[in-house]
Amino acid sequence: MVFKLNPIGIIHTPYRKHAPYQPVEQDMEDFYVDLDEKFVEGLAELERFRYIYLLYYLDRVKRSLSMTVEPPWADGKKVGLFASRSPARPNPIGLSIVRLLKVEGNRLHTSGLDVLDGTPLLDIKPYIRELDSKEEANYGWLDDLDDREHLMLHIRGIPHDY
Repeated sequence: MVFKLNPIGIIHTPYRKHAPYQPVEQDMEDFYVDLDEKFVEGLAELERFRYIYLLYYLDRVKRSLSMTVEPPWADGKKVGLFASRSPARPNPIGLSIVRLLKVEGNRLHTSGLDVLDGTPLLDIKPYIRELDSKEEANYGWLDDLDDREHLMLHIRGIPHDY
């Protein structure tokens, strides 16, 4: 089976060579998406949502595919690729939840994103609290790490004193 995905826009971030591991919501530099003009009508009512999903194509991932990975912040722990958020995937598709700050024509201004400038956008979906937040979600293998709470601050890019 062969199928084709076409970008619907371009994501713009201040990151040229390296991006954070996860979106940093407090990062309010210049993050925005320029949507292809032919899709602008599809933005109707989107601005009423506080958060959105952005799905994108990881077009510059250079790592080779491996079914086991060592997350850089996990102190040498090896896990299966599908138990990680590694960008090197069989289909290099990324997903971020970002705060939608405003919509101006075909431009969506957002909170921080964890992608390189110029990343192709594949889709936009609204984040709906009751559908997308799972109270019973857990930390899986992250519970085995020493000082998980401290590591989560690093992963999320949250400044802290220790």
